[in-house]
Amino acid sequence: MNFFIVKQLPVLPPELYTAEDIKFISDRVLELVYTAWDMQPFAKDMGYNGEPFIWNPNRRALLRAELDAYYAKLYGLTRDELRYILDPADVYGADFPSETFRVLKNNEIKQFGEYRTQRLVLEAWDRMFK
Repeated sequence: MNFFIVKQLPVLPPELYTAEDIKFISDRVLELVYTAWDMQPFAKDMGYNGEPFIWNPNRRALLRAELDAYYAKLYGLTRDELRYILDPADVYGADFPSETFRVLKNNEIKQFGEYRTQRLVLEAWDRMFK
């Protein structure tokens, strides 16, 4: 990959991250990744010497939602822009001709009776940034 391509990718530069950002992100990534002993070297590299985290689907959904909301803020999005990304029809009405996460939304409505990811991400945003 040429450097001019890398410069065009929507990647936040390392110098943008504060120590607080790194702590917030790395704590959640560690818990999402270190769920088995074979990941212990990774956990140790992260400075964690405890046992693997228990695989809890509800906790994992919450951690992912917190990361989604946090990164939306790092990228400079507003809550309404995040709402639009999660579900344009939620912003512009059911007849809006665009969708972003149709399969995820449909699967979650079948499984949970709601678009859970959208709710969790927006709740995380509200907890962290209101």
